Order: sequence, then C-alpha cells, then structure tokens
Amino acid sequence: MAQIDTTWEEKPIDITKEANFIWSIANKIRAAYMPDKYGDVIIPMTIIRRFECALKPTKEKVLKQFKEMPEYPAVAFYKITGYQFYNTSNFDLTELCNDPDNIAENFKSYIAGFSADVQEILKQLDMGAQIDKMNEKDCLYPVVKAFSELDLSVEHFDSIKMGYIFENLIGRFYQNVDAGQFYTGRDIIKLCVSLLLAEGCEDITEKNKIVTVIDQACGTGGMLSTAYTYLKHYNPTASVHLYGQEMMGESYAIGLAEMLIKNQNIDNFKLADTLKEDCFPDRKMRFVLENPPFGTPWGGKDAKTGQEEAVKAEYAKGEDSRWPAGLPSSGDSQLLFVQSALVKLEDNGRAAIIENGSPLFTGNTSSGESQIRKWLLENDYLEAIVAMPTDLFYNTGIATYIWILSKNKSEKRRGKVQLIDATNIYSKLRKPLGNKKNEFSPENRKQITKLYTDFSENDLSQIHDNNEFIYREYNVMQPLQRDYGITEERIQNMLQNKSVKNFYDEVKATELENSETKLNSRDSKKLAKYRNNKAAYDEMLSVLRDHISDQLWMSPEAFEPILEKILDGIIDKKLFNKVMDGLSKMDKKAEVQHDRKGNIIYDKDTSDTEIVNIDENIDDYMKKEVLPFVPDAKAFFEEDLGKKKPVIKTGAEIPFTRYFYKYQKPKSSQKLAEEIGKLEKSISQSMSELFDGE
Repeated sequence: MAQIDTTWEEKPIDITKEANFIWSIANKIRAAYMPDKYGDVIIPMTIIRRFECALKPTKEKVLKQFKEMPEYPAVAFYKITGYQFYNTSNFDLTELCNDPDNIAENFKSYIAGFSADVQEILKQLDMGAQIDKMNEKDCLYPVVKAFSELDLSVEHFDSIKMGYIFENLIGRFYQNVDAGQFYTGRDIIKLCVSLLLAEGCEDITEKNKIVTVIDQACGTGGMLSTAYTYLKHYNPTASVHLYGQEMMGESYAIGLAEMLIKNQNIDNFKLADTLKEDCFPDRKMRFVLENPPFGTPWGGKDAKTGQEEAVKAEYAKGEDSRWPAGLPSSGDSQLLFVQSALVKLEDNGRAAIIENGSPLFTGNTSSGESQIRKWLLENDYLEAIVAMPTDLFYNTGIATYIWILSKNKSEKRRGKVQLIDATNIYSKLRKPLGNKKNEFSPENRKQITKLYTDFSENDLSQIHDNNEFIYREYNVMQPLQRDYGITEERIQNMLQNKSVKNFYDEVKATELENSETKLNSRDSKKLAKYRNNKAAYDEMLSVLRDHISDQLWMSPEAFEPILEKILDGIIDKKLFNKVMDGLSKMDKKAEVQHDRKGNIIYDKDTSDTEIVNIDENIDDYMKKEVLPFVPDAKAFFEEDLGKKKPVIKTGAEIPFTRYFYKYQKPKSSQKLAEEIGKLEKSISQSMSELFDGE
C-alpha cells in the first residue's frame, strides 16, 4: 500500500471577491441591524440562494411532479434533484421581487416549499423573524433582490469553493462568540488532517474503502468538510461517511446545509449535546476530529440543563462508560470529549483534538484530570501534542494545542509521546479577522507535519517515555522534636486549637449571648456548654499565666508531670493533651520522640509534598534533592485504591511549556537604567506639554 503524501495542498482558491460582494449586501440592512448581527441575515440568505441555485436545473421537473402528486415521497424527490432536499414552491428569489407589496408573506411561503430538513435549518437560523424585521424596516426587498442576482451555482462554485465562502462569512459572523465555539479556521483543520493521515493510514487508499469520520462538537461542519476533501483526494474511490453532533442551533444549521450540498447522509448529522448522548452508539469511527469548547462546565450552576445528571449517569456504567477514566472537575468538559473520542475509535482509529492548556496540567494528583492523563499514558493512547501559535482563532487569542490520539501507534512510537513546539511556525495575515492575526500557510503545515513524521529530537521536537509524565506524590516529614514551655505567645497559640475552642470559645460565646434572635436548639446547647465550661477555662488560663517563665523542657516526658501538677483537677486528659501540644514548638535541639515500640514519630507539621517520577527510586531522589538540606527527613508513600474513598497518590501531568523553556538572560542594570531614564524624560516632557498648554 502506498504511503500517503501529506504535503498535498489544495489549489489556492481566492474567494475574496465573492465573499466581499455577499457581505457588502449587509449595507442594505444597516438601518435595521447592528454590524455584529449582519450575519443573522447574510448567512441564511446565502444558504437559501445556494440551495436555490443547486435546485434550479431540476426545479420544473419537481414542480410538475408535485402538481401531479402532492404526496409524492420525499425520497423520490431526492432522486429527481440529485440532492437530499427539494422545493415545491412556485416562488424563487427572482419571482419574489415581482410582487414587492407581498414579499414577506410570499417569502415565507417559498421557505415552506422546501423539504423538511431545509426548513429545520432556516428555523434554527430564525429566518421567519429576520423576514419580519427586514420587512418592517423596509430592507427586505433590496436584500432579496441582491441575492437573486448572485450566482452560487454548483457549476461555478463546487462544494470546496463554497466551503471557503462559508468559512469567510462565518469567520466574520462568529468572531465575537465564546472561545472554542462554532468555528475552527480551515488552515488549522488542514494541519490536524495532515497529522492524522501522516502515519498509520495506508489502508485508506484501498479501492472502495469505507472511511468514517466524526466530530462530536462539529459546529458548522468545517472539520468534517476538510477531512472529506483530503480523503477523497487521496482515494477518489473511497466512500467517506461523515458524522457530526452539535448542540448550538445556528452552527448546526449551517453545518447541515453544507452536508446537504455535499450529498452526505443527513441522518448522520445530529442536533444533540454530546455530553448528554452519543447519537451513534453502535458505530465505531476511523477518525475523530474535533475542537470542543474550552473551559465549558459540564456540572454546577453554569452547566447546560441536564448535563450534570447525564454525565454522572453515563459514568455510573463503569467500564462501558464513555468516560472510563473518570470525571474531570465540573468546570471544564474538554477531557470528557477526549475520552469519548477514544471510545468511539475503531481498533486502528486515530483522533486529532484541539484543546487549550488546561487539560495538560490542571488538577492535583488525585483529581479527575490527573487520573485521565494517567489513563491515556498507561494505555499508550497519546501519540503527540503540538503547541500552536496564539492568535489563530477568530474569537480567542489564547494558547492552544493539538492532541494526536491513536489506537494504532507505530512500533517506534509505542510507549512514547512526542512534543512539538510550533508556537513560532506561522504566517501573518495581511489583515486581522477578529482575534485571528496568524495562520498556517501550506509551508508552515508541511514543516510541522515533517517534525511529526521525522520523529526525531531537535529544538522543536522532543520525544519522551510515557512514564516521564507519570509521578508519585510522597509525603516528606521530619522527626517529631518539640520543646515545651509556658509563655503568653504559646498560650495564645494553644487557644487556637480546635479542641480548646470547642471546650470554650470566648468570641462565639459572646456572640451567642448577645444574639438578637432566638437561638435554635443546636446553638442553645452550644451556649449551655460554654457556660458550663467557662469557669474551668478561666481557671486554666489563670494558673497557666501564673506559671509563665522562660524555662523550656526538651521532651514531653519532662514537661508532662509539670503541666499535670499545674492543671490538676481543672480539665480532663483529652483536653490536657491538646493544651500540652499547643504549648510546644518545633525545636531541632529537642529530643526525638518515639512511640511505645521505639519507632520514631514524625512531625505532621513539617509535612511537605515531593513529586517524584514513577521510574525514579525514592531513596536516590531523597539523597539528591532533600537530604542535603534536611538530613533527617523521611519520605512516605501511602496509596490505597481499595478504600471506599480511595487514597490516590499516583498521577500525571504534561507541563508542556516547562520542557521547552529557554533561559533568557536579564537585561543589565545599566541597560535598565537607560530605559528608565528615557521613560522619565518622555513622561516629564508630556506633563510639561500638558500643563504648559493650560
């Protein structure tokens, strides 16, 4: 089987003229819409005109058949049009303009003549409301007139070129939405596809090969469309089946329109929330491509209705769940999409998922995020991570990464993860579009893909064992060594002990005593206890203060009989022990304390956490990193996964930027002084000009 040439690039397609012309029609609605709402009209009108142009060659035949048999099956109409849509109305945009006085009513009738799926698209885009609004503001006729004269025929605009026009228009329309939503630039998608197909995909060139691709957060379908174009280039005989799920009505509608034009099976394109359901539970996929929303909660008050319940119910299925590795924190659903993607893959499947930096390192050792990363690494699913430049997306300038996940790693990649720093591989746009100031040129994509396929280490590419990112969390403590004494400072410290406060809390007691409202049963009991204990509390403080001195005792055995004599009969043994602890301080000159069996007791107050690579011997680590500074420290590893509430001390993180950090020598003090001097001079001059002008 032939190796796929990932350097292939579509012929450059310049649709600037056409896209600018379409967008210029927005001038006709300036009195009715704010600029950020132009897309509410331009996008659906473009879709309607595109459908109309595609149906024009067969329109008369459809009308004739409909007149003869109004109940003619939809599937039969599809055979006439050659598409999975049709229109049985006598109107088209040109005809609507012949009756300006009734254009709104007739336009709605025209839309009602479309097949059900097209009507659903226009419903999601709220086209009825846009017609009414334009009609009310006297701009409906000029808009319809302008679009009726626009040629969007399939002969002049194939699905690829039309896709670029949609990309341009959508980029303008959606550049202000939340990060990660709706749209991913085609240049980014092409890089994802190149990386996916660069290895382990020779089988897709087989004659009549069936290839399945899914995007579980498909937005307007750009990722699916681009994958389709590339796959059909590499294998024109392939049967490429596209699947998508999208929860936002507007973007779903646009994506569905493009699937209709591509003559895809629209039953595979669903308006659905992936976190709530898998619309294709029995279908495994060869490829997954997706850019799930960044930082979108799946639980809590900010989650979409029903998401938290659905996610937890799915997780309860255990090994058969779509989240077999666990749940991340409820504030970010990205790692849910990662798990779901892997569950959807065939045994030789591959996925490219765009994430922000959060899934790489957030969460402590026992967190869901850490355990999901550990699962990915232990199962050898993570093939590569590519750090992309900032300012690549229309609606966010944040740092983003492509995760390449694989169930068919090549021999050389097994047990390895490749990190690629492509943050400085980009081309500047001549004119920014929203937040998008940078793009991947064909040369940029070739360079990044080559870094991936070369699979060698250099300044921009690192290769690490999976275990490089898995660690154990050790608790390091020093022997318990404390001195004991009675000073005002130690007394005040002792009074903050929880057990002492529970015995008597002066502040809380005063608050309850002076409460202006009637106390509930719980507070009444608490106040009664405080009143009962106050005398003993006051006596304890009094006798302790009577014995304040500078004397120190270097072991509990030496101090305990002294304190027992002082507090004899005032408090019970349990509280006595807490008071004694409160009067102590860490002191390395004090005696090391032992338990009854003679074992050293370690001081929990000295506890510190050490993160140690899973392959590193803890004794070697301690000798190198800890003992030179704390010679008597000891490391403890306590993990128990069998408990009802498991104790988890093994986790994973991928601190990408740390691996590519390069030290930059700070500027010299002389250079800084010169710069400060220039700034001071500039500020002084500006202030002088400001006030002299008055």
